[in-house]
Parts: sequence; C-alpha cells; structure tokens
Amino acid sequence: MTATYKVRAGRRTVPVSRPEKVLFPDDGITKADLAAYYRAVAPRMLPHLRGRPLMLERHPGGIGGRGFMQKDVPGHFPDWVHRVELPKEGGTVTYVLCEDAATLVLLADQGCVTLHRWLSRADRPDHPDRLVFDLDPPDDDFGRVREAAHRLHELLDEVGLPALPMTTGSRGLHVVVPLDRSLPFDEVRAFAADLAGVLADRHPDRLTTEVRKKDRGDRLYLDIQRNGYGQTAVAPYAVRSRPGAPVAAPLAWDDLEDPDLGARRWTLADADALLEDDPWSPAPRPRSLTAAAERLRRLGPRPAAQR
Repeated sequence: MTATYKVRAGRRTVPVSRPEKVLFPDDGITKADLAAYYRAVAPRMLPHLRGRPLMLERHPGGIGGRGFMQKDVPGHFPDWVHRVELPKEGGTVTYVLCEDAATLVLLADQGCVTLHRWLSRADRPDHPDRLVFDLDPPDDDFGRVREAAHRLHELLDEVGLPALPMTTGSRGLHVVVPLDRSLPFDEVRAFAADLAGVLADRHPDRLTTEVRKKDRGDRLYLDIQRNGYGQTAVAPYAVRSRPGAPVAAPLAWDDLEDPDLGARRWTLADADALLEDDPWSPAPRPRSLTAAAERLRRLGPRPAAQR
C-alpha cells in the first residue's frame, strides 16, 4: 500500500497518510479500515454529530499504545473543518464540529478512533437536546443491564418521555431521551437525578444511585453524570478503542429481548449490517421535561433531590 492514499468523501478528497498503520493490533485493523468505516457510516452517523462540539479520543500509535483525549482543534487542521469556541472556567476551548463525511475521514487519518459528543448543540450550549442514562453492569452480567434498561424504559414511558437505547461498545447501554432544549443543564440533570432516585427506590435490591462504588454493593448504578455542560457521551456508530473494534450501536427496544445481546455485539466489520436498518427512525419528537417532572412527582416515592 502506498504511503498516502486519497479517500473521496462527499465533495472533498481527503488524504490518509500511512493507511497501512495497524491501529488494532489483535485484529489487524488499519487506519485505512477505520477511514473506510467512517466514510461508510457517515450518512447515518452525521445527523447525530452535526452542530455538536466533539471530544476526540486519539490513538495515533494504535490502541495498544498510549492514547489521549483532545478538546482543542489541532492547529494543522484545514480551514474547511468547522469549529466553535466555547467558554470554560478560566478561558475558552475551540472544538471540532463534524459537519460532513470529509471531516470524519480526516479525524480517522489523525488516529481519532472514538468521537465523544456534547449533549447540547453549539448554538445553545447550555441547553441540552439529549438526556443520557448510562447503565454499566457491576460485573460481567449484561443481563443486568438489559433488565435495568427495560425498567428505566417503563418509567420513562409512565412520565411521557420517549427513549432510545444504544450499546456503548464498551460495557453497557446508554438510554437517550430527546429534549426540546427548553431547560438548562442544571434542571435537566436534576430531573435525571429525581427519576433515577424513583427507579432505585422501586428496585432497591437491584439498582442504586450511590456515587461511591463501595456503597453500591452488587447493584447496578444509574449513572446520570454525563448530563452537564461540557460533558460528553460516546456518539452513535463510534468505534471504541478495544480489541475487536466494537461500535456504539443504536438499538430497537425489541433488540433487548435477545439474551445473547452484549455491549460489544457490533464491530467495525459489521458496517453493512448496521446500515441495513435504522432502529431510531423515525426519530421521536423532542419533549419538554416540565410535564414529565410533574408526572414523576405524582408517581413517588419522593424524588432524590428532595430527600
């Protein structure tokens, strides 16, 4: 293979240097393979990325070496890559915005294996349009995750909120609620904490909101910590930096009935299968949390924030 080859992505041709560079040593997956995957899934992935600041998980030497997380846009990125400058404590950060397939390929060329997205968009960074519950098992029993996801889905349905499940490609599931951006992060996070508290009270032997691991026992932790300004969650269809190149894959709720389902069911090699169907289409209408919060209050037990 040549030292550099070019990938046509949308209206641009993007050079990929050292395409033969192996990024997943146990699997022989190269930088060229990563770029080809992201170009293939771009039509399905980009709607989940556009307008969102990204944190880049880069492994230029491969996942067997030392990777790093990057927020600021590298200075050598071409001018056509979209950017946004947002405030942080004591200054600002200029983030990448992935608006097109060419940017996805460019990021792969830079050894960016995983894209982590904000839960808000750059035009209203304080007002999220996604709420995420992160469900990881306390052990290797993914059945516990499936069980927790079903119970969470039932409660969200009771308060009138649609929810979308996704394998993380790591250990667990994300349950994503689309929002109308009417509330700031603090209020969204408070609602998430209240709902998690009600769910944990319903199933105290199985679920917990205890932040400290030593206080959880063998209960599954209902993690709502990603719901904050500047926090991120793995993007749908992103490749994870683990052996086998597993992928964060959107699911239909019926998929959770499969006892063989695991967090790493789908991999980079499954691009064609992932694109056969879109389990999140049609997209549910984004909702306000105002009515849901009132329904939750009526359900009881007391919300976590009131204990």
